[in-house]
Amino acid sequence: MIQTEKLPVFRKQLIIKGALWFTLLTIGGIAAVFFYNNTGQTLDAISYIKPGYIFICLCMLFVDLLLGGWRNHIFARKTNPGISQWVSFKANTANMFMGAITPAHGGAGPAQIYIYMRNGLSFTSAFAISLINMAATLIFMPLAALAALLLVNHSFESGVIPALLKYGFMFFTLFLFAFLLAFKKPLLAGTAVKGIAGLLSRILPGRKERLTAWGQKVYDNIARYQQTCSLLLSQDPWLFPLSVAITIVLYLNKYCMQWVILAGLGIQADIVQVMAVQVLIQFMIYFAPSPGGSGFAEVGIAVLFYRMVPAAVMPVFTLLQRTFLLFFPAVVGAFVVIGRLKKDV
Repeated sequence: MIQTEKLPVFRKQLIIKGALWFTLLTIGGIAAVFFYNNTGQTLDAISYIKPGYIFICLCMLFVDLLLGGWRNHIFARKTNPGISQWVSFKANTANMFMGAITPAHGGAGPAQIYIYMRNGLSFTSAFAISLINMAATLIFMPLAALAALLLVNHSFESGVIPALLKYGFMFFTLFLFAFLLAFKKPLLAGTAVKGIAGLLSRILPGRKERLTAWGQKVYDNIARYQQTCSLLLSQDPWLFPLSVAITIVLYLNKYCMQWVILAGLGIQADIVQVMAVQVLIQFMIYFAPSPGGSGFAEVGIAVLFYRMVPAAVMPVFTLLQRTFLLFFPAVVGAFVVIGRLKKDV
């Protein structure tokens, strides 16, 4: 069994602090969009909303949560054949909640692993599932971003958007390299970690024992992770391509949702341009250093959608976009995580 007190990301104070920063930064970002674009008609834009399109967005949100859970479950059922798909659904929503309230999605993976371990999976299996699906995301999103740059009707020569794009490509490349190294050369990756631990122990001799134990633990976990991944992928070689396919459908559903929101606000827009812009926004904020990409997301929406969305409608569109893509999934995940933590007290 996993001890929640040993996982700093699950401390009550840090969850509250992360949720507070996420809320404040998001409110600040939306408020900035509101005041910058307020033409005296912004509040009137709420009356433009067509309820039928909001219902469609709710259906697309449900599909998003189902696909996210299924992407995990195709691997979970191989390691634990009796596990319920409901567990994978909860693990995915926990991932989304902790990803929303921690910088650079730092708490997403641990939250998913935590829920799986509390439902019978070993740490190695839960970790392997998380990393394999992360690899599918690391492959898909940079390729989608490159395609979007070719399709979008924007020129990026200077300003915050080019900087965020460079930041995104840098982090996606680093994480993909780390994954491939851990999978293809686990002993090399583990040895590197042990070397870092040894170097730190010389700098901090008082913590030598703890650092050495940490290095050895990481080394052993990487070795077990590689064995589990190899077993999963060699026994069922179609699983990873299926994970990539689900990832593509999952994100296409997210990208299309923006077009439905615009249609619900009475705005006719080119669906290809809408999806290309949303690809870039998701890509830029995925590893943003703020909880849930708050602040960065609102800036990206305001800058990249300004040609398609009238100024008076922009704050309402921004609020709806963030609500369906992040707020609603995070609320569902919050109930899962908090409910699980209460059982563990």
